[in-house]
Amino acid sequence: MFRGDGVRPGKETASLCARSSVKSVPVPIRHGQPSLVDVAIEVNSSGPFAGAFDTLIAAVLAADPGVVATLSGNGQHTVFAPTDDAFAALGFDPSNIGSLDQDVLTDILLYHVAHGRRYAASVVDATRIRMLDGGFVFQSGGVLTDNLGRESSIIVTDVEAANGIIHAVDAVLLPYDPSNAASSSKTGKK
Repeated sequence: MFRGDGVRPGKETASLCARSSVKSVPVPIRHGQPSLVDVAIEVNSSGPFAGAFDTLIAAVLAADPGVVATLSGNGQHTVFAPTDDAFAALGFDPSNIGSLDQDVLTDILLYHVAHGRRYAASVVDATRIRMLDGGFVFQSGGVLTDNLGRESSIIVTDVEAANGIIHAVDAVLLPYDPSNAASSSKTGKK
């Protein structure tokens, strides 16, 4: 199982392995610490998770520019970051993720981001989490369930950035069925 720490990616910490006793140690944010985007790129560039988030990074770059602005901005957010394997299960990789309609891709990405700085303990204490797209994911024992009833396990916890926390997940959460994207994303029905 992958694990993250509360300070920098790659060091061991309490994880969701012991879901009933998850502990996270808040670390004071230091001025100049990297943003969520910076940390995601750093984690993907070296260490035990090198290359594990290529598709996510490509998706963020292909989505509405507001996604990058949000994840690089001053507001505190929690990101549930799907791995490359999670995207691959849906048939996506860095070379084709940009082929998704930009509105649909943006909706999917915002369905992986929650307001606030939520450490693992806060996540597992919640039964539902409101995402930036306005929808909810449901949570039980470190497993998130999307609007379609699909499950995604949290596999890395508490990777810190100046403007939030990253938890890696093993499946892409879907706010709606992308095959019905024309009606769902354009009408706001999710």
